Amino acid sequence: MKKITTFKQKFIDSEGRERIFNGVNLCDKGYNKDGAEERTYDVPFDENLIRELSRNGFNLVRLGLTWDAIEPEPFKYNEEYLDKVEKVADLCAKYGIYFYLDMHQDLYAGFKGMAGDGAPKWACLTDGAKFQKTRFVWAEGYFWGKATQRSFDNFWNNAVYNGIPLQTYFCKMWQHVAERFKDHPALFGFDMLNEPFPGTDGGKVFRKLITSVAKTVLTDKRCNIGWMAKQIISGNAIKVLEPFDDPDLFRKVTSAANGLIYKFDVGAYSQFLNRTAKAIRNVTDNGIMMMENSYYSNLGIPYSTPVINYDGKREEKVCFAPHAYDLMVDTPAYKYASNSRVGSIFDQHRKSQQRLDVPVVVGEWGGTSEGTEWLHHIRFLLDKFDTNRWSNTYWAYYDGMLENPIMECLNRISPIAVCGDIVEYKTDRENNVFTLVFEQDKEYDVPTEVYIHKEAKSIECTAEYELEPVEGTNASILKINGKTGTQKLTVKF
Repeated sequence: MKKITTFKQKFIDSEGRERIFNGVNLCDKGYNKDGAEERTYDVPFDENLIRELSRNGFNLVRLGLTWDAIEPEPFKYNEEYLDKVEKVADLCAKYGIYFYLDMHQDLYAGFKGMAGDGAPKWACLTDGAKFQKTRFVWAEGYFWGKATQRSFDNFWNNAVYNGIPLQTYFCKMWQHVAERFKDHPALFGFDMLNEPFPGTDGGKVFRKLITSVAKTVLTDKRCNIGWMAKQIISGNAIKVLEPFDDPDLFRKVTSAANGLIYKFDVGAYSQFLNRTAKAIRNVTDNGIMMMENSYYSNLGIPYSTPVINYDGKREEKVCFAPHAYDLMVDTPAYKYASNSRVGSIFDQHRKSQQRLDVPVVVGEWGGTSEGTEWLHHIRFLLDKFDTNRWSNTYWAYYDGMLENPIMECLNRISPIAVCGDIVEYKTDRENNVFTLVFEQDKEYDVPTEVYIHKEAKSIECTAEYELEPVEGTNASILKINGKTGTQKLTVKF
């Protein structure tokens, strides 16, 4: 497989082609087998799954790990678990899929009966606070859970456990993982921590947001409190969110927390990224360092973390890996997901990309629901990513996904590797036409490649091309052997 690196806002391979990745999250958060306190991690992603992902056009996997699974005791690493992860990585390479390693966490850590995952119990320094079971929504530990918040505080402050700072353990754990995967042919990069949360300040953010919502509802003319009350009384509570489809009104609410998130981004989180990236780079120069936004920037609160920098030098191989979700995600109301609201969040992420001058993999996005009414939102987001020439990994694979209507959206035509610079690619959904325009700067020894998910009615191209069938499907890889100059591909379905 070609080694992937970065150049400004593009991913490029070792042949110099611009690369676009369409992928999915594979994340085993573990479970408490037979009521045990400790979690079991099966990493249940087999060859059949990886083969089918490849056949359906996925060429990138966000492969989730947890600190708890890797280091159940200080400096004692679970090699059996890492063997399981490596088997998945090997299958990815076999079927032409790249992977990046995601150190996953939700609510800092998770124990029996809890919704979270992430850190081992020994690394949870709660200052005496107790983790509580979830009662309403999975994320409530972020909002008012003292144990979650204090654990994060102590992690960001690099508190000492057994005479050693917590982040020293964390960095050495990452070094151990990097040592194992550093020369893997399918390695894409290192996602150092999923959705970092600001700790006690994160609880303050939640309270500020609630206060801001109440103040906005009571004072902003775009909110009609009488109409909202009627909707609640009549059983249409979901409709009270409609005013917040207005991106300006939504940003008015979330801006109340800008200062606290800025403080976190440029302070503790930036220092953590620099420290962890340097630790990994002490092991290997391979792999792209992936900068995530904080949990609250999933709402479009501006992301302010500087680009990774250590020893006075900017990290050369780095990308931005933002997340964003609609407020209705993973509920029966997902069919009401707001394109304008989530679109505005990704517009804010686009500003962050331009500030950092790096390429993007949208690390998490999307959702699931019953029926098909929600698919309009998935298509909207994919079109948004294509406009920005962004790669993505959908959250997340689940049993039966490949037979779910979501695949009507995710299994799609898309460029894989383009010789030169992409000008644009897009899908005209009304007329079922895909176009790709690119500027080929020289003659290449390898072709431009495009994944075509089903048989096309017609293909027009300014250069010679050939179709290579994808075994076991109606899909194909279109290979363009172009000369220098502007090239255009048009595929009609």
